[in-house]
This record gives sequence, C-alpha cells and structure tokens, in this order.
Amino acid sequence: MIFEPELETLPNDRLRELQAERLAATVRYVSKRVPFYGETLSAAGVKHADMVPIEDLPTIPFTRKKDLVEHYPYGLLAVPKEEVVRVHASSGTTGKPTVVAYTAADMDLFARVVARCLALGGGQPGFTLHNAYGYGLFTGGLGLDAGGMRLGMAVVPASGGMTQRQVTLISDLRPEIISATPSYALTLAQELRSRGISPEENSLRYAVVGAEPWTEPMRVEIDATLGVRCTNIYGLSEIIGPGVANECIEERHGSHIQEDFFLPEVVDPQSGDPLEDGEEGVLVLTTLTKQALPLLRYWTGDITSLSHEPCSCGRTFARMSQIKGRTDDMIIIRGVNLYPTQIGDVLGLVRELSPHFKLVVSREGLLDEVEVRVEVTEEFFRAVSVDMLSDEVVEADHVLRSCRERTKTLLKDSLGVNAKVTLLAPGEGPRSEGGKLSRIEDHRNLN
Repeated sequence: MIFEPELETLPNDRLRELQAERLAATVRYVSKRVPFYGETLSAAGVKHADMVPIEDLPTIPFTRKKDLVEHYPYGLLAVPKEEVVRVHASSGTTGKPTVVAYTAADMDLFARVVARCLALGGGQPGFTLHNAYGYGLFTGGLGLDAGGMRLGMAVVPASGGMTQRQVTLISDLRPEIISATPSYALTLAQELRSRGISPEENSLRYAVVGAEPWTEPMRVEIDATLGVRCTNIYGLSEIIGPGVANECIEERHGSHIQEDFFLPEVVDPQSGDPLEDGEEGVLVLTTLTKQALPLLRYWTGDITSLSHEPCSCGRTFARMSQIKGRTDDMIIIRGVNLYPTQIGDVLGLVRELSPHFKLVVSREGLLDEVEVRVEVTEEFFRAVSVDMLSDEVVEADHVLRSCRERTKTLLKDSLGVNAKVTLLAPGEGPRSEGGKLSRIEDHRNLN
C-alpha cells in the first residue's frame, strides 16, 4: 500500500514545483529566524527574498555537524523555546550530544514520514509492529512508535535488549512486522532458532531495519532466518530521525526519499560539487518544512548515489542506494580506502561464513595491519567438529585453512587489501543488543 498516494506519486514536474516553493520559503524562514543562517546566506550572496531555484542550490554553503555542536544546545533553533514539544539527541564525539528539537508540527511530520516508510516496507493498518529500536534520546524507538500508530498498527514497544523476553513477546503476540537494527534482527533470529522456532512457525512477515550500514548478505540472512522480506529504513536525527527514506517491498532496490519534505543531493566528498545520478558521493539533505530545526544542505557524511528511474511500486520519489559507509567510517590500510560494508559484501561470497564479523586494525612499526574476525556458519562448524571428534583432525584443519585462504584471496582480489582472517565459532562474533553495532576496532595511534 501507499500511505499518501496523492503526494508519493506526484508527477515529476509538480514535485519539482513543490520543492522549489518550499525551498524558497525555508530560505526566507531561516534567514529571518536563525542568526547563523542569516550571516551564512548573506556572506554567500543569497538574499532573503530570492526564490533560490533548485538549480542554484549549490550556491548555498553546506551545514555540517560541527555547526550544530558549536551552537549547542539551542543556537540554531528557529522558534521560541516555548514552542518546542520534544527534544532528542544523537551521540557526539566531544562529550556533548547533538541536540535536535521538534515543534508539534514537526512531530506530526515525523509520524507521517515514518508511516510512509512502514507502508513501503510492507506494513498495513491492523498489523502489529514489534518495535525493537531503543526508546529514549535516540530517535529510533519513539519515531517508529509514532509512525506505526499513524499507519494504524498496534505497536509493541519492546525497545532494545532483553532478547529472551523479546522472543517471548514475538511468540505470544504474533506481530506481522518488526523494526530493529539489522544486527539485532540477526540476534533475535538466532534466539528464535535456539528455542526451536523455525522461520515458518513465527508470525513475522516483514522487517524494517536500519540505523547502521549493512550488506546484501545480511539481507539474505535476515530474510532466511526470520522468514521475512526486510527493507532498509534511513534517517538521521538532525534531519528528522528515521523516516527520511525506505526501500519499497516491491523492488528492494534503493530507498525512496520523501522528497516533498527532504531535498536530496549527492556531492563529491572532496570538492563538494554536485554529482549526476549513479555517481557515488556524500548525501546532502535540505529540510523543506521543518519548523524548530530547519537545515540547509546538511552534510550527512553518508556515501550513496541517487536514481530517478521509474519504480514498479508507483512512487515517483528518487531512490538512494544502500549506504556504503560514512566518510568518517572509512579506514585507510596501506593506501587502500575501505568501508566495513565492502568487507561484508566479500565475506558474503564465502558460503562457510556468516554475516557476523569485525575488523581489528593495528600498526606494526610503520605498517598498518587489518584482521578480519568472522564467524563460520553453524552448518560448517558442525561438519568440522564432527571431523575432529572422529580423529580426522588433519582433514578438519585442511578445510579450515582452505576457507581462510579463499577468504584472504577474495579480499585481496576484490578490495586490494592483505588481511589476516580469523575464523570464529558461532556465537563468538559481535552481537547487537538493540543498539548500533560497531564493526571497527582501531588500535592505531593516529595522532
């Protein structure tokens, strides 16, 4: 289903007109209400009364996370503090969080765009949503909660953690759809399996997952082990929270951005110049209707590409590709640029390996070293263990060595990186308890 078909299927020319109208209104709004933007736009030669055609958007300077940090907590607020009805925050690197604020109208927008995303991912009125995103300052839990109710679903506010209780709730309440980080979806799938509940026996049919980069092999694993069709939800606190974009259940090939509310661009990471459809760069977003914290050309740091190709679901909004990583998530190993998702995609080519992995980066003298620690599948582990119990230790060791060498060769041939590969038994790899999962452990002193 399409939650708001009259808007989500707007003809391209009408969508463009709407975006231009809202962009101009937003520029005028922030110029008058936010001193930071008044000064920034004036310095860039953008006058308050300018219509700012979308093609002139690159004349507006980027807004970056440091701008929010430097104006902590309310320096970029565009409304009187008395009009703020909700405050969320995302983690910061300086000890202080990035604070985001919402008016009542912003909260209504938040619920609407999340409802759209849940419908994109298979949700329908009358369903029960098991919401395993964390509630609190993180926008995920409360965002999916409000969006689920707006769509007409019953929401189970499970939050993160307490995995055994969550599995009991899934078994007893029989939800049709679940929202969680992809790594935690795999954790729940493993717990269901340990209780002897097969994918065919549980009630789940759809999963809306996101909040961390993930890979196609993880999608295959989530689909198979939970018995669902999972889609990616995308968002960030500074823009709204979850709800900026979501894959459609029909194609699962790129996430539809809610373009009537969030104007997307992809730019070159170094020059900041706009890139064409299909070209990979940094996603930049402009809010078009936000009241409390409107942002112009916000530099998300997420690496993706855009496509305006027609989609079989009928929505006309542009699609963004799966996030490859973040500009600050990239690691450089002996001159090779790497994102964890690239490693995950290569590991997915080795049938003996599971999606649970971590990168450990160190420095020996002047040289960087990277170790890939990855779990083997339960099937492979059982087969090797049987060989060992049967005194066929030499054969088992040969099989393990072969798996390691094939993985090392694939990493070298595909990504150009020489990595040590360490195979872990099932359950020994990194697991999420509901929050975002870090896949990089960097022991280098880069200062």
